[in-house]
Formats: sequence, structure tokens, C-alpha cells
Amino acid sequence: MLLVARMLGEPLGLELPPVEAILTATGAKRSRAYELATKLLEAVPNLTRPVGRPRAPAAPERAAGDAVGLSQSVLRFVMTHPGCVHGHGERQRYGDAFRRLVVGLRAEHEELSLEEFAVAVQVPLGTLRAWLSAPLPSEAESATVETAAETAREEGTSSGEPRTPNLTTAHIETVLGAYAGWCGGFVAFCEHVQQELRIGWGRDTIAQVLELHGARRPQRRPGRSPDERALRGAFQTFFPGAQWVGDGMTVPVGIGGGKTIRFNVELQCDAFSGGFVGLSIRDQEDSAAVIESFRDGIATTGAAPLAELLDNKPSNHTPEVDAVLGDTLRIRSTVQRPQNKAHVEGAFGLFARTAPPLELDLRASARQIAAQVLGLVTTTWARAMNQRPRRDRGGLSRAELYGIEPTDEQIAAARAAFEERRRRQELARQTLEARERPDVRAFLDAAFDRLALLDPERHVRLAISRYPLDAIIPAVAIFETKQRAGTLPEGVDARYLLGIVRNIQEQREGELIAAALLGLRTQARDIALDCLRRERDVLSGAPPHTEDVLAALVDRALLSERALDRVFWLNALADFITRGPAADLHARYCAAARCIHATFRADPRRRHEAVRVLSERVVPLA
Repeated sequence: MLLVARMLGEPLGLELPPVEAILTATGAKRSRAYELATKLLEAVPNLTRPVGRPRAPAAPERAAGDAVGLSQSVLRFVMTHPGCVHGHGERQRYGDAFRRLVVGLRAEHEELSLEEFAVAVQVPLGTLRAWLSAPLPSEAESATVETAAETAREEGTSSGEPRTPNLTTAHIETVLGAYAGWCGGFVAFCEHVQQELRIGWGRDTIAQVLELHGARRPQRRPGRSPDERALRGAFQTFFPGAQWVGDGMTVPVGIGGGKTIRFNVELQCDAFSGGFVGLSIRDQEDSAAVIESFRDGIATTGAAPLAELLDNKPSNHTPEVDAVLGDTLRIRSTVQRPQNKAHVEGAFGLFARTAPPLELDLRASARQIAAQVLGLVTTTWARAMNQRPRRDRGGLSRAELYGIEPTDEQIAAARAAFEERRRRQELARQTLEARERPDVRAFLDAAFDRLALLDPERHVRLAISRYPLDAIIPAVAIFETKQRAGTLPEGVDARYLLGIVRNIQEQREGELIAAALLGLRTQARDIALDCLRRERDVLSGAPPHTEDVLAALVDRALLSERALDRVFWLNALADFITRGPAADLHARYCAAARCIHATFRADPRRRHEAVRVLSERVVPLA
């Protein structure tokens, strides 16, 4: 408040104590004092109100409510749903069924005040307000959340349960019968079994009994990914200044009137210490941003690193960048592995969480002023982070870690490792380039020149050349059409064309797979039908209208496992019935129906279905 008074009185020429005196007298920190002073200045206009006491709104008249009947309804529900309310003393645990009941009763008894309603249902007022303000979960969501919570609580079960419980049949039946009507949580049920039913089992034993009898199937948490555990700490670091990691992030700046300007913040981070060494503010992420941030890092630290790790954007690997890097080795980050740049990605994540919204209300030179403000904010943030102690690094800050001097052996080993990594990457690129077809190479070179796509080291073209021309040609046509129509997303590069090629090829593969599946299934069906036809011909060679042939056809029509076989043999049975004289058709159909209904190995539904289909085959209506 003293700081706010100084801010308001200084333009009026009033004599006020200096800022340092205010901070010393109050014992406040400078950054916290200015933060609270700003909030007070923003809140002052909202505190102004007209002279006089505000009129209190008249309380709406409420009809007399039946609080006793409400309490009786709740009591009946609790008696018929054991476990829906569980606990001792003031703190209670409520099940979803009880919560739904209370929320529903509130809608029916709006004549009671919220305080009276809370007393009637015996739910604390604060808890009741939270229930009424939150949406009710569905049955599936409630079961999933409750099961997950119970599983989490099971993992914290104390080791005090008996190791050799008395699993008598009576105890098991008692627990199963109690759980069948239980409406509360699993932990509350275990306490009910131990205290009320006097069965001295622990939670693990109760959970095993319920799971073995199918009464409860808890969901197991998947735990941490083994890949995440295996890759942790896999980034190779050497010493301060051995390797920098560079990347960019888009930051929006509002300048009033609903207008927003977007800038690219290019950051250079030291891989060993995690210190932020270089910074650049530009309109977009391009080669100039990499160069400017790299030079800023040299100005900050006094020397260039041995290696620079950049992602695979084409703008990061241009001849201009290589010229500025000089003896510094340019290393590519691993594709589809954001954790390969964890140092700078984590810095950007921290910036996104801690940086306030950048809003300016200026009229003249908006772009330049916005860029300057953004540069001041990010520079202050980076310097503050560099001085902050790190628990995972023995309490040393990034600045202190960067000040560690490497030995000549460490420098030589790091340089050799970087040279080997770049050599392997170059060999892999040369191998892919040697496999590239000349016609595809010429087509892509012409397309990239025509579309003005940046790919200085041909990495994107090598990736595209792995696909057939049938996918590349339509992809280039789509990209070129979108470019002319102005419908390409903002800031796309050659990798967008690679994505189009990949999508087209995946669609073509899907169509070919569908055609192959249809052909193979048709072939398999023909083979199956051929076997069935041969078996039918063997049966047809027997004397016609005999009981043995009829029984054999009925068995196959009802007891075959595959639906295709059952349909085939029903048609064969219909042909067998219609082959004889027309005068005997009714008698042959009735004999077949009796034979079908006498085949008890088939369930009644299948027997009735077979008779219905057989009647349609024997006497078709169309």
C-alpha cells in the first residue's frame, strides 16, 4: 500500500519515502511488492460504489417444507443401500448413489432453504454446495473412478493383515453376500467386514476373494512406460560449452483492439548446465533467427560451442547457418523424439507456465515496441533462471555450472564423439541418396525449384523418394494447387509435402489391401464350398428319401460350426425335400421338421430358425 501511495503521489510532486526505505521498513521483496501493488491499482476502480448503504435484496418467500419426510426418505435409502454413507465422527464418505439421491431430492424440495435442506439430509453445507455446483458423472465414469481410487488405496494397504487368514466357506459366503448389496467404496467395505462382521481379513485377502468369485474386478493401473524408463538419462553430455541446443517458440503479443502480433523466440541452451546462453526475437523461425541467437550466445559466454543441436527444419541447415557456425559441428536432433531437445523444450514449457499474458495498448510503432517488450521479458526471465539453484545439480545454478572449466581430454573426447555422430549421419544420407532413382530425383528437384521449397541438404527429398511416383505426383499437384489458391497452412515447408505423399501412399496401400482381402476371402469361400459340394454329392448317391440321408443333412444343417456350412446344408436339405413327387412334398417337409426338432444338441432358437428357413426354401413366395 505504501508503494501504491508512492506511485500515485509521485506524479503530483508529493514528498514520499524512497522505494528502498519502504522495502526495508516492511521487509518485503521487491518483485512481490511490485506484483501486489499492480494488483491493488487494478482493483481500486472496482471498489468505488455510490454513497449510502446498498439495499439488501428481499429474500424470496418460501413455502413450508416437509423436513421430517425428507429425513425419512434419506434414512430409508441408507438402510436399503449399506455402505453408501460410511465414516466416523464429523468426516463421512459418500457414494455416488447417495449423492445422486441428495441432488435429486434438492430439486424436489426447493421450498426449503439450503441450510434447512443440509440439516434434514445430514450433509455438511459446504459439501452440499459442491455437489450442487458440479455435474453428476455417468454410471460408467463413476465406476471407473471409484475402481481406480480403490486400486490406488489398495496399494497403500498396511502390512498388518494376517498372513494366513482363515478362509472358511462360511466366511467367504458371508463376505460375498455382504458385497452383493454393498453400495459404498471398497475400503469402507473392508472396514465393515473387519469391524461389523468380525472377520479378521486384510484388504488384499478380501480383494482376492471377491475377484476369484467374479464379484469385483479392479482395474489395474498401467504404471510408467518401460520405454520412458529406458530412455531416461540417455542424452550424452560432456562439459559446459561442449554442446548447445537451439529451438524456436511462437509467442503472441496483444497490442489492443483485438490485434495480436506473433513473434518467434529462438533460444540457445547449454546441454550440460541447462543455462540459457543466446536469444533472438524475430517475426518467424528461419536461418536468421538461428544465426542471431547463436551470436548472442557467443557474446554471453565468450566462446562458441563444439557442437550445435538443431531440429530438422530445413531453415536450420542452410549454408548461411553453416558459415556462422564455423568450426562448430551442426548436429541434427533425432526424428520424432522431442526429448532429444529436452533442455530447450523444458525451458519453453517453464516459460509458458510462468510468463504473464503480454498485452499492450499502444498506438505508434506497435511492432517495434512489442518486439522490444518481448525481448526484455525473455531476457529477464532467462537471466533469472540462470541464477536459480538446481536441486538435481547439487544446488548449483546454471551460471555456476557453465563456469566449470573442461580438461583437454574432455574437449578431445567430445569433439571425437561429435565427429563420429556427424559422420554416421552423413553416411546414412549418402546411402539414401545412392538408392534414389534418377527419374524421381529429377522430378523432385524440378518440383522443389518450382514451389520454392527449402531443402539445402536434400533430406526431405530423400525421404520423399522412398515412395513410388504414383504417390509423389498427385502429392506435388495437391501442394502446388493449394499454394496457388492460398489455402496452405501458415508457415508450412517441404515437410508438409512429405506428409501429403505419406497420406496418399497409405491410402493406396489400404485400397490394395482391401482388394487382396476380398480376393483371398473369395478364394477361401470357393475352397470351402467345393469341399461341401463333394460331400453333398456323396450323400446324393444314396437311395433318395431315406431316413439316414435326411438325418445326415439335418445334423450338418444344425450342428456345423460355420454359418456358411449351415446355410449350404439347409439349401441341400430343401433340394432333397423338393426332388421327390409333388404329392409327397408335405409329408417330406413334416418329416424333416420332426427330425430338426428332435436334434437336441442344437439350441431351440437354432432349431426354430432352421425350420423357418427351410419352409421359405421349400415354398418360396417370390
